[in-house]
Amino acid sequence: MEEDAGLVPYKDGMVEDETDKLEDPEFEMNCGPLVTENAIAPEQPCPRKEGGTDAKKMKPETLATDRLQASQLHRSLELLDQAFEEKELFLQKTREELCACRQRMDLLSKQQATVAEEVTRERTTSNMAAVGRLQATSRRLCLELEDERDLQARIMAVLQENESAMWHLEIKKGQLEDIRKSSCQRTEARDLCLRAHVAQQLCREEEASGRAERNRRLQIRKSLHMQRELGLKHQKLVEDAQKNHWVAVKFLKASLGRVRERERKQELESREHLQRRMEAVLALKNSITANRETLRKFQAWGRARKEQEGQQVQVEQQEVLAQGRDAFKHLFHQRRRQELEAQRRAFEEQQQLRKQEIVSRILQEGTKEGNCRKRQQPPAKATTPRMLRDRTWSYITAFCEGKAYPTATRHSPASEAAVQPMSLLMLTTSSESMQNVPRLASLEEETLAEPEILGLWSEEHRQYQVPKEDVDRKPVGETKMDKDILARMLARLRSGVVHKQVASGREFKGRPFNSKPERIHFKDFDVGKVYKKKITLINATYTINYCKLVGVEQHLRDFIRVDFDPPGPLSAGMSCEVLVTFKPMINQDLEGSISFLAQTGGFSVPLKCSTKKCSLSLDKELISFGSYMVGKTTSRTITLTNAGGLGTRFRFLPASKACKLDESQSALKPSSLYTYEDRSLYEGAVYDVSETLLEASTSSPLDTQSQKESEKSKEPEGVPAAGVMVTSPSEAQAQITLGEVTEGEIGPFSSIRVPVVFTPAVPGEVHAQFQVESKNPQCPTPVGLPVSCAELICPHQLYFRATGVAVDVPLWVPKPIVDLKICMYDRLYQDSVLVHTRSKVALRLRFEVCKELRGHLELLPETGYIQALASCSVQLKFLPRQSLPEDAGEYFDKDTRVLEAPMTIWVADQVSVASSQGIGLLHKAQSAQGWMGGGRLSRCSPEGRSKALEPHRSSGGLCLRGQDWECGLPHAQTKPVGFTVHAIVTTSDLELCPSALDFGYCTIYEAIRASISLCNHSLLPQEFGFVGLPKFVDIQPNDGFGTILPLETLQLQVLFQPTKAREYSFELVCKSKINRCFKLSCHAVGVHPPLELSHYQIKFAATALYDTSVALLYVTNSHLTMSPLPRVVPSGGPCPGGPTSFEFLPPKDAPITISPLVGTVLPGKRCLVRVAFQPTLPHKLVSQEALQTLSKESEAKPLQKDVATQRKDVRVQDQLGQAPTLQKQELEARADEYQAAQATLARTFQGRFDKFMVPCAVASGDVKDKRELEPLSFSPHNMLYLELWCPAVAPAVVVTSDRGKTVIDFGHIAVGHHSIKKVSLQNICLEDLAVDFSVLNPQGPFFLVNTPSRLRAGETRVLALSFSPHESVLAQERLEVVTKRGALPLTLLGTGVASLITCSLDGDVLDMGYVLARESISMGFKLQNDSLLPIKFSVQLDSLSGSRAPTQKELPQFLTTQPQRTDIVGTQNHSGQSVFSVTPVTGIMDPGRAQDFTVTFSPDHESLYFSDRLQVVLFEKKVSHQIQLKGAAREHMMFVEGGDPLDVPVESLTMIPASDTEHREEAEELKPVLLTLNYIQLNTDQPAPPAARELRVGCIRTTQPSLKKTVEFGLDGIAWLQHKGFSIEPSRGSVDRGQTKTISVSWAPPADFDPDQPLMVSTLLQLRGDVKESYKVIFVAHVVTAL
Repeated sequence: MEEDAGLVPYKDGMVEDETDKLEDPEFEMNCGPLVTENAIAPEQPCPRKEGGTDAKKMKPETLATDRLQASQLHRSLELLDQAFEEKELFLQKTREELCACRQRMDLLSKQQATVAEEVTRERTTSNMAAVGRLQATSRRLCLELEDERDLQARIMAVLQENESAMWHLEIKKGQLEDIRKSSCQRTEARDLCLRAHVAQQLCREEEASGRAERNRRLQIRKSLHMQRELGLKHQKLVEDAQKNHWVAVKFLKASLGRVRERERKQELESREHLQRRMEAVLALKNSITANRETLRKFQAWGRARKEQEGQQVQVEQQEVLAQGRDAFKHLFHQRRRQELEAQRRAFEEQQQLRKQEIVSRILQEGTKEGNCRKRQQPPAKATTPRMLRDRTWSYITAFCEGKAYPTATRHSPASEAAVQPMSLLMLTTSSESMQNVPRLASLEEETLAEPEILGLWSEEHRQYQVPKEDVDRKPVGETKMDKDILARMLARLRSGVVHKQVASGREFKGRPFNSKPERIHFKDFDVGKVYKKKITLINATYTINYCKLVGVEQHLRDFIRVDFDPPGPLSAGMSCEVLVTFKPMINQDLEGSISFLAQTGGFSVPLKCSTKKCSLSLDKELISFGSYMVGKTTSRTITLTNAGGLGTRFRFLPASKACKLDESQSALKPSSLYTYEDRSLYEGAVYDVSETLLEASTSSPLDTQSQKESEKSKEPEGVPAAGVMVTSPSEAQAQITLGEVTEGEIGPFSSIRVPVVFTPAVPGEVHAQFQVESKNPQCPTPVGLPVSCAELICPHQLYFRATGVAVDVPLWVPKPIVDLKICMYDRLYQDSVLVHTRSKVALRLRFEVCKELRGHLELLPETGYIQALASCSVQLKFLPRQSLPEDAGEYFDKDTRVLEAPMTIWVADQVSVASSQGIGLLHKAQSAQGWMGGGRLSRCSPEGRSKALEPHRSSGGLCLRGQDWECGLPHAQTKPVGFTVHAIVTTSDLELCPSALDFGYCTIYEAIRASISLCNHSLLPQEFGFVGLPKFVDIQPNDGFGTILPLETLQLQVLFQPTKAREYSFELVCKSKINRCFKLSCHAVGVHPPLELSHYQIKFAATALYDTSVALLYVTNSHLTMSPLPRVVPSGGPCPGGPTSFEFLPPKDAPITISPLVGTVLPGKRCLVRVAFQPTLPHKLVSQEALQTLSKESEAKPLQKDVATQRKDVRVQDQLGQAPTLQKQELEARADEYQAAQATLARTFQGRFDKFMVPCAVASGDVKDKRELEPLSFSPHNMLYLELWCPAVAPAVVVTSDRGKTVIDFGHIAVGHHSIKKVSLQNICLEDLAVDFSVLNPQGPFFLVNTPSRLRAGETRVLALSFSPHESVLAQERLEVVTKRGALPLTLLGTGVASLITCSLDGDVLDMGYVLARESISMGFKLQNDSLLPIKFSVQLDSLSGSRAPTQKELPQFLTTQPQRTDIVGTQNHSGQSVFSVTPVTGIMDPGRAQDFTVTFSPDHESLYFSDRLQVVLFEKKVSHQIQLKGAAREHMMFVEGGDPLDVPVESLTMIPASDTEHREEAEELKPVLLTLNYIQLNTDQPAPPAARELRVGCIRTTQPSLKKTVEFGLDGIAWLQHKGFSIEPSRGSVDRGQTKTISVSWAPPADFDPDQPLMVSTLLQLRGDVKESYKVIFVAHVVTAL
């Protein structure tokens, strides 16, 4: 049976080898020897026929050669069957292929016939293109049909060959049919033998199971007995538990009763407390009601009392009025007396309280002194202290009885110092006492300045001698510390009124209440009247505030009364009202403020009271009469306004007269006029000029005598005027005079108009200045101040000027300068000149142009009449010629191009005569009606022009002398009137630069842009336009039309896009608005390139930073010929044909990616090109931002105190400053700062627009063909250009977490684990965005946990990402957050790290060796963490695993048919404890560290099959290592191992240790040891090596004390064994503790050995240690023939 099992692998191997041979085509040639061997095989006797049915007799009779031939025959049959099946399958597939080939041939024949019909049809229609295409299709079908025919022939040949091979196989199969039948019979015989063996094995197993059943029943009886004992113990425990439960229940009931009683008492107490509170609330409510009633009664009594007092006041007023006195004054004095009486009573009460306080302090001091005297010995003379005490008490008694007591005349400084703090404290007690500080201080000086004890301040009084014990003790309140404490307490009490107000973390600072109006102003008051104003105080703080009236200033208390009812707490924004009453008693300006106190500090409202004043002003300072004829009269009015409430007397005077005031306004002396307060008032008024100009302060009333003295004393010199006066001559002053009203009275708030008359007498310009004086006795000029300051304080002097021009000619031109602005050459410009006359008669006029400009300028008409007091207009025509600069001479400036042409108007009928007195008399001519010649005078001929008049001076005046006019004008002498014509003459030329354009070569698929400049040499803007442009030319901007400014140069773009490949020569015409033409000649050559682009301009959408926009275009080869020879295009140049290559040349550092950059396009084909635009921030800009951030962070760090460290930092900074490249390298190394700076700049990015022009070079030929040869020649004429518009914008969605980094690095994560990171996304645009995400790899390690669908404007959402690596790999993916504004790319990085654990054991087995039962042994091993992560581990044993329970229910493994032992968990301890234990069980291994493990083997009985499996589990998921634990235990210290296994690995249940240890050695049986030696016989002549085996004898190391420390062993019958061919070394020996010794056994067959029969011998092995053991060693030897 074992031999058959051993043949199975060999058989399988042979089958595989033969199968490989069958696949060889030469199989038929190699099958010959097998057939001959199989033919001889039937001659051998069959084991079934010779032997019978017994399997045991069949084995020795079968020869080795028969078995070998049978196996070879069986293999040959199987190979033959397999070859037959393969040939049959191959034939079937070949036939199917032949059938498919024939079907394709039929289909091609049909298609060929169809194409032939279509060719015939198209030829009839003369469609040659279709005929060519169909003929090509027909040729292709013919080729395919021929290929199919060849394939059919090859398939048929293969089919015939395989059919012949199939026939040969069938023949061979028939020849071996008999051999197949014999093989089947032998197989059936072998099956019978196996069934018999199985039956015997089943019987043995049934016997073993019977023994196991008996043992099980014995164990059941023992377990029942143990259960009864356990039941009795359990019943006893239950009874004890019930007793304890009853005791606990009783105790619990008592405890619960006490708790409930306590809760009941607490509830009663709470009810009583609640009842008392309710009663208190009711009592409080009743008390409040009663108090309200009482308050109502008191309020009613108060109102009734007030009404009664009011009635009494009215009665008293009526009585006083009836007596003829002032009722208001009477009431005022009465109220004043009442207030003084109340103040006196309050003061007396305070004095009484202070006296009592002083008395109490004196008593306390006396008590202290008495205590001190009791502690010390009395002095020799005790009369003095007693006298002092008697005097003190006598003073107190007299004071209490109200008697007068004499006071001392002397005052001590110490007493005054003591009195002053008390007086100050009294001054701060109430607001009423504050109003009477002077009086209170005077009373205090009268009372408290005297000694309270008679003789206390006397110098003759001997001072009290302080005892030595009390010398260092200072009296209370006299030390410096006490004074400081008192001062601090007073400051704290004063400051306690004001509190800081903090709301929402902000402290309020500023004015707590705002006043409306901001200032209280009583204006223009009268003494004796009462004025009232109401103001509103608004709470301007953050929260509730309080307001309290402090009072008004001291000097205003007699005139101002404030009525303010404190409103209580005011919320923010709430207001309260204050009534201010003002009753003036003196006619004087008053200023001050009303003080209030709020919770956050004090504030005040300014108050001002101003008397009535006069404020004079003029409505104008200059009166301009203009020009008037001599002898005429005109007038203007000037208005004097009094804006004050006081009237005054005024007077208008010429400024040439001295400014003298009346006696009432003369200068006064300071000794008799003003007090110090008045002088300070005037000084304040000087600095407040803006207020004093409207309101002048008045002085206090003076007595009559001083006033008369001041009137008599006048200053000899007048007060000079504040401004500069222009003094005109008396003649000019007489021409401008004042009207009838020059002085008078002006009332308050009124105005007066005064006329000013202008009567010109002498030609020329006239100036006059006048002065307005006011006589206000209430506004005197103070002495001691400068005159300018006096005028500012009391502006009673005003000045104004009057101007006019007197002319003697009645004719004038309103526009003496005719400005024609800017004029161009050869252009006509016209204007009209208006002429006016003041004459009352008609005048004859002649208009004359200077001789130099008569060819360019003309006045029409040249002669005419102007009616009396009328006007006429003359037409001016200006046509500048190109010769104007030469003709005009001095009238034209060639540098500035300015023309100044003088024009003359001659008056023929007027004579100017000047009298000796300066008054001109005008000669009036007779008036004429209308123009000469019917009211209109036409232009005279050159012959009719008048001759020039020559003026001359006669005795009587100025006359004109001339000759007669030829146009019929009367003879007269006149004075000319001139005017000037101004013009700037400029050219109208436009200049084009360059004058000619050469565009060069341009393809028909693109346009060439050329820049030209258009310069305007004119000083005027001109409109221009390019007209008559050809279709292939375009001019921008505005299509070549526009307006060019003066002297401006415009840059224009000329776009040339040829439509055909030819030469172009044309002109561009630029025409101005005045129809001037300017030409530009152009030349270009059109080229047809072999390649073309589908798009020559790509406009990318607005792309966010680091987002990508992609555009696709095609490069097309429109040529159809495959010939590489060039062909001639219409432009004259060669154009390549055939395959054409291209190469894009993008700009350097541009955010453009083009793929492919280089390629080849075949004729008629196209190539797809992908253009990607990804805007980024410049690396230099990001580096600078990161460097600035780093520098700010370094500056923010605190300075180190260590000097050495500071020096080191200085050196580092110097190095950084000297080598900026090192900073850049460090910055690049620190990618975190770079990414943070990049995110910061992206958020503040304002957008960018770039244009890129990418050239595409074109060359003939294929890139692949010439890659290794010479490079391709690219033609510059065939260059194509691709224009890219790239707008970049700021991203709509940004990352706000982790300093804005878009690279999410998960770091190193263990395989099988996951990590989650959160990314914050913020929408920084102004609209809501719908959010979508790109798809991640479903098989990848990254996973999107949440997907927000919408982001509102300004909203921030958190995105969770997970990384779960499945293998050790560096993973990277790109996640895009897609919105309609663009996409935000997120780069996901993570490294999956495998948990690499290495074990120090060489294999997976840890053999603990032999150990004595009930002892233990420990062994260790190490696990090394070679990964980059800390690893959490746990150690598990399979014997303790819960998954082992199902396997224990199965049959033992020795009952199964498995040839090897596969059990993992072997024999265990009988005690239930694990035989193996490991420490530590759990823990964490750091990266690169090793963990030591200790395995302890502790058996409790003898067995050779202790085993278990140790599993190292990582992260509670992955099993890293599985280590097989093995061990053996013996009852004694010796053991023998080696040999073949003779028992099962499962421990028998019948092996129960014997209870009698004394007779155990006698009852012990021999233990068998089987050694099988297989001697391999070689086919060669060389001798084979002997077969060898080993036995090991060992001695177990133990801690038990024993006499025997070694084990001796010995083998019997060595000579006999040597005779059988065995060699044993050593046969005897000894083994120390913990050591083993090997016994080597070798065997070589002797000469008389029969190789067909195995050799079996046995011997006895004896071991002597603590006991004696005997082993029967059985040697079985075989001879095996080598293959």
